[in-house]
Amino acid sequence: MSLCGDSGPAGAPRLRPRAAQMARRPELLCGAAILLGCAFLVALKVTCSRAKDVTMPAKLPVNFFSTRSPVIDLFRGQLDYADHLRQDSEIVLYFFYAPWCGQSIAAREEIEHVASRLSDQVLFVAVNCWWNQGKCRKQKHFFYFPVIHLYHRSFGPIEYKGPMSAVYIEKFVRRVMTPLLYISSRSKLLDFLSNYEPGVLGYFEFNASPQPPGYLTFFTSALHSLKKDYLGTIRFGVITDKHVAEEISLVHSGSVYLHRHVNTSLIYPNDIMNYTAENICKWALENREMLIRWLRPHGGKSLLLNNELKKGPALLIFIPYNPLAEIHPLLDEITKVALEYHNCNKSQAAEPDLQHLGDTNSPAFDSSVPDAHTKLSETFSITKSPCCNTVVLPQWHSISRTHNVCELCINQTLGVKPNKVHVPHCNFFEIEAALDSFYLQEHTFFQVISSTIECSNFLSFYSPFSYYTACCRTVNRHFLSFISSEKTIFQTPKVTFSSHRKKDDAQHSIPHIEDRNCFIPDLHSSGTNFTGLSCRTNKTLNLYLLDSNLFWIYAERLGASRSTHVKEFAAIVDLKEEVHYVLDQNQSLVGSTLENFIKNFSILYSPLKRHLVDDPSVHLHDQRVITEVTTNTFHQTVFLSEKNVLLLYYAQWCGFCASLNHIFIQLARLLPPDNFIVARIDITRNDLPWEFMTDHLPTILFFPYGRKEQSVKFPEDFSVNLPNLLKFILHHSSSSSEPCTKECLHKETVLQQGHISHLEKEIEKLRSEITALHQAHDQLEAQLSEARREEHRLQQQKHTLEKQHKTLQLHSKQLQATYNQKNQELLAMAEKLQELADASENLLKENTLLRILVASREGKLQRQDEIKEPLQSEQTLSEDNSEVSTVTATLEEKRVDNIDTTETEHSSGSRTE
Repeated sequence: MSLCGDSGPAGAPRLRPRAAQMARRPELLCGAAILLGCAFLVALKVTCSRAKDVTMPAKLPVNFFSTRSPVIDLFRGQLDYADHLRQDSEIVLYFFYAPWCGQSIAAREEIEHVASRLSDQVLFVAVNCWWNQGKCRKQKHFFYFPVIHLYHRSFGPIEYKGPMSAVYIEKFVRRVMTPLLYISSRSKLLDFLSNYEPGVLGYFEFNASPQPPGYLTFFTSALHSLKKDYLGTIRFGVITDKHVAEEISLVHSGSVYLHRHVNTSLIYPNDIMNYTAENICKWALENREMLIRWLRPHGGKSLLLNNELKKGPALLIFIPYNPLAEIHPLLDEITKVALEYHNCNKSQAAEPDLQHLGDTNSPAFDSSVPDAHTKLSETFSITKSPCCNTVVLPQWHSISRTHNVCELCINQTLGVKPNKVHVPHCNFFEIEAALDSFYLQEHTFFQVISSTIECSNFLSFYSPFSYYTACCRTVNRHFLSFISSEKTIFQTPKVTFSSHRKKDDAQHSIPHIEDRNCFIPDLHSSGTNFTGLSCRTNKTLNLYLLDSNLFWIYAERLGASRSTHVKEFAAIVDLKEEVHYVLDQNQSLVGSTLENFIKNFSILYSPLKRHLVDDPSVHLHDQRVITEVTTNTFHQTVFLSEKNVLLLYYAQWCGFCASLNHIFIQLARLLPPDNFIVARIDITRNDLPWEFMTDHLPTILFFPYGRKEQSVKFPEDFSVNLPNLLKFILHHSSSSSEPCTKECLHKETVLQQGHISHLEKEIEKLRSEITALHQAHDQLEAQLSEARREEHRLQQQKHTLEKQHKTLQLHSKQLQATYNQKNQELLAMAEKLQELADASENLLKENTLLRILVASREGKLQRQDEIKEPLQSEQTLSEDNSEVSTVTATLEEKRVDNIDTTETEHSSGSRTE
């Protein structure tokens, strides 16, 4: 690179000493090569070591719990030491956490609170399962944190999947500590059976041995139940008194009894299934009776609510719940409502106080009589528990607004009946056959207007012991909204029968489900109409409970108030019909309120008002050109306003809807505000009645004044622009389906004149705007022409610069070629100079040798002079001189030749330069 700056002979002397040094000491080249290789290896090693150290090693873990905490914190993941600690404790709780996990940090305080209360009975161990050097990380593979495992001696792990709240965790730990409730008296048995949760009771005689046969198996089955169902919905109890066990017909030690409030209670079939813990748990879970269920969403993505709501209409009840409280008055009242709702057979077993246990001879719990419940149900009248279905007949004429509503029931005569009824519920095939027979005779039930309930009986086609009863009445749809749950469509004292049908008494006829107390004399007590309603309606509800302390956000999304102090709320959600109803929060959440709420939902024409979700972020502003409509303001703005309304349906994600905003703003400014309202509604954030819903966006509806029910939809095949919208509005606002009077014509003329004057003013404004636009257009044309001229001038300058650029590039190439040529010549000259330097050095060596030779000759001649005679010495000297002169002459000739060659080359090099 040092040669690049020298273009003349001055650069040659710099190369000469370096070239001479390299030629004299070739070991320098080897040393330089070795140094370069070592430097390369060092650089490569440093680079590799830096690449390995890009990821910093994990810091050593620190204590997650305080050193004063009752929780043993194994922050290095010593899972083997945790197993060692578990061997010496009866109940152990493992808390697997990750130090960075927010849920783990939030649950730490809850675990410490539980440990402070139960540390004397339970060993609490926290294990860091995230540190990569710990055994927990290597052996356990969790998909989420934190994870809680409980061990009862050698049984486990029992994973807790409930809310990370101290009260819930403590409740679950106590259930693991005492999975069995010991029942030693009749009062404890009553308390156990009156609970709404399903209960499993085992009878064991502890007098024979400390641990009777089968007791450990039953104890383990209770732990299996907690392992499979973390909600702990099944309660296990042990009866130790023989007389108490006889209350529920348990006489043999080791018998297991599953208590159910509504359906028949069961005894574990030892002759069919093996007596193992897994089988007992499986049998209890499969046959349990779930009248009311707790829902506890874990907060992440889950299909829990979706799966439950798909089962049918659901009543969601939000109540504040403390699992550790001894009494729950509100929960007991809700449980009573659930029992009454599902008590289809009206058996005394469904009463929560279980007063029938006062009679120990009651056949309801006598295991020796397998059909005791069947016989008990047979004591009631046949008309109390029929299998019914509500049928709505079509309109008898297209102009009629009435319907005939019939209650079709399947009855059995008092003749020969089977000894045992295995399926107490309605049979689908019987209902289908009854409907077929009914529709064959439906012409007899058509009435234009009938104020009486007409009941008819006709025999079944398939069974001689069954007949069908149909009670019908005409209903006018205009009065359906005024029907309450206490006064239904069948409430009338007059009952008649068809003359061509089988005649029965009035008490054998089956009215509508909401008004049976008017026809059955012994059912006049309060609340009887609600008993067993789930089996007498086509809209059976599933009852669910949620803790409002944890899941109040779900209540708010359903319509609960955010500012309420009492977090009690109830709502019915019907996913199939896409509706939900909300219980008025001004009413207290008590049993009677829930019963009325359920009854109003269950009747055929429900008086409940559908709850619509409103957009709380919309605030009304008087200065807006376009009115923003919400669910609450829809009826007021559209139907109650004395103006023509143009409504736009839009959504935030609809891009084409947003492109119409400027058109609607211009339209709102054109139309007179005294007669027209231009509004819009976001259908994604507001619910509307089903008759006004749409599946196409954008949708434009026009509601003309005086004929709001005759709303008109803007045609989809027309482009949405200002002229088309004006034509659409003027066409439908002026049309009328009724003949107009003189006063109407006068008002219409005045209105049209007002429209014309308003449009003329707008046209004048548009003309002035057009004139201004023309002027702006001329100015813009002048500016464009000036810009075009400037562009042409710039194009010419561009072409000139491009030509100069090409010339410079060509000159640069020529200079580069010249530079390369001179560089090559300079390198050749350096090589020749190096050769001359080598030749000069050789000549210097030869000259030195000659001088040494001459000196040696002179010494020899002096010694010979001393020995030989003068004559001889003269001859010898003359001969030597002649030889020396000859050698000297030869050397001089060679030197002269070399000097001439050098001068010749130097002169030629000078000429080249």
